[in-house]
Amino acid sequence: MEWGPDGIRVNGVLPWFTLTEMVEKVLQDADFEDRLVAATPLGRLAEPADVARVAVFLALPDSAYVTGQLIAVDGGYLAQGL
Repeated sequence: MEWGPDGIRVNGVLPWFTLTEMVEKVLQDADFEDRLVAATPLGRLAEPADVARVAVFLALPDSAYVTGQLIAVDGGYLAQGL
């Protein structure tokens, strides 16, 4: 709202568990990983490219009219109303 008149857009990308080194230790617990996957409507955890594609889209001219948004990259997790 504050920076829109200056042509500055602000958006946020909200990833769910993503298969990166950062979560490797957590995912070593197979039962926990199974619960995460079961809680995700698309039935899998995100690959880094899933998150990166959203960030790239927000940097492209195609998203020139998108601002003030929080975009969940979570395989539908938040859509469940949790």
